[in-house]
Amino acid sequence: MKSTTKEAGVAAPGKPFLMRVGIGLFALGMLAVLAVFIMFAAGLENLPIWLSVAAGVITPLGLLLGLIALVLEARAKSN
Repeated sequence: MKSTTKEAGVAAPGKPFLMRVGIGLFALGMLAVLAVFIMFAAGLENLPIWLSVAAGVITPLGLLLGLIALVLEARAKSN
């Protein structure tokens, strides 16, 4: 008998588009946060404003989109 199992952490083809966008934005925002910390630790004081805005806006936006996608998926499965 063959049984197929789905590995955790692998994006399934059925994942909602909103979830994928949220994960991507969150990852991009975390890279911006990491860049800000590294630049600040290196002694740079005048950091680019676009980098600080990206770190402060994109990260929570990605988290919000991911949470919205999870709620929508849970509602769809419960109906």
